[in-house]
Amino acid sequence: MKKYLFIISVFFLSFELSAQTVKPDVFVIGNGNAAVAAAIQAAQSNVKTVLLLQAGGFDIEPIGKDLHSGVQAAFLNKIKKFKQLNDSIGEVQFDKQTANQVLLQWTDSIKNLTVIKNVQWVKADRSGKGWVFKLSDGKTIRPEIFVNVADQKLNAALKIDASMVGTWQKFSYENPIYKTNIAAGKQINGSTNTIFSLYQLLMPTQENLVYVSDPTSMLMGQAGGAVAAFAGFFDKRTSESNLKKIQGELIAFNSNLMPFVDVGIKDASWKAIQMVGISGVIKAEETNGKLLFNGEKLVSTADIKQVVKDHYYKAQIWFDDYKSDVITIGAALDMICYVGNKAPESTLKEVEKKWKTTYAFTSKFEAERQISRRELAVLLQDYMPPFNVTVDKTGKIIR
Repeated sequence: MKKYLFIISVFFLSFELSAQTVKPDVFVIGNGNAAVAAAIQAAQSNVKTVLLLQAGGFDIEPIGKDLHSGVQAAFLNKIKKFKQLNDSIGEVQFDKQTANQVLLQWTDSIKNLTVIKNVQWVKADRSGKGWVFKLSDGKTIRPEIFVNVADQKLNAALKIDASMVGTWQKFSYENPIYKTNIAAGKQINGSTNTIFSLYQLLMPTQENLVYVSDPTSMLMGQAGGAVAAFAGFFDKRTSESNLKKIQGELIAFNSNLMPFVDVGIKDASWKAIQMVGISGVIKAEETNGKLLFNGEKLVSTADIKQVVKDHYYKAQIWFDDYKSDVITIGAALDMICYVGNKAPESTLKEVEKKWKTTYAFTSKFEAERQISRRELAVLLQDYMPPFNVTVDKTGKIIR
């Protein structure tokens, strides 16, 4: 009998100890905008995620006039729904009580996300390639990836030098780093023409750490969550982050990679325009601190000749033979078929069938008509995606 009771005691003690240790893929500490968005995105990307709210509930700051997308746009839409407001209403009057209620309902409904409330971390350290955090309630969190939202106390505890971390940059085609964007559209000094690179979230000396330098930004937080989730899901180190897969994941969750103010996430061509836009093959125009894609503007040969040649060797031969100053729909398809080794006749017929249905174009399909930027972006993304062309950490094309 005593032996039996001893076995039971050992069993329950072992169960209790194991229950005190949580091993998520991703761990996020923070109550604010970026921390919450990072945790939501990581969980939505199918990795086990723990969000630690150290004091009180969520503490969301008012969201300004950013170019809303992704988690931030979804959050604002949920506030509208909670307040029973018409979706067409623009800016919503912000109050923290409503924000907290909305986030509580939202996070409770997300699979893979655990929110720990009113608990402090008391010790933080490395543990192999991952991390170990002791909490004030006795639990231990051992995540593979840690998202640090500019927490100075954690920086000190973990000996993180954040003096050289990246922050928002002004967009410019002169600097190809924009091709490595994973967040865009934070309003700074009245302009939403801002970008943030994947490689600004990573620290060469801190493996499996994602450092989010702007705690107030859901846009940057969501990007950080996607980077952490990639490492956790594929069992990679953060230094092995795959730019294209992370960008693709963010686009799948309606996050802008390019700050085009005239093409919103509800636009049928939004995805194609974002993916082609970040390649730089079709360049936007800046007006009063805003980046305009101008999708209905017609495409000239000079607009795309050099940049398409830079992306594809075979395009050099095609453009050498093409003498017109404008690109027609037929010419665009001819180039796509030549570069992509596709049959011209069947491709032409296929595109004509897709024109009104799959592509949802309001224009008429006419092969001899000059093509618009919107139409070209959609055709390129469908048949010859420049998004798939690899770039290095500086945005330079790798061949």
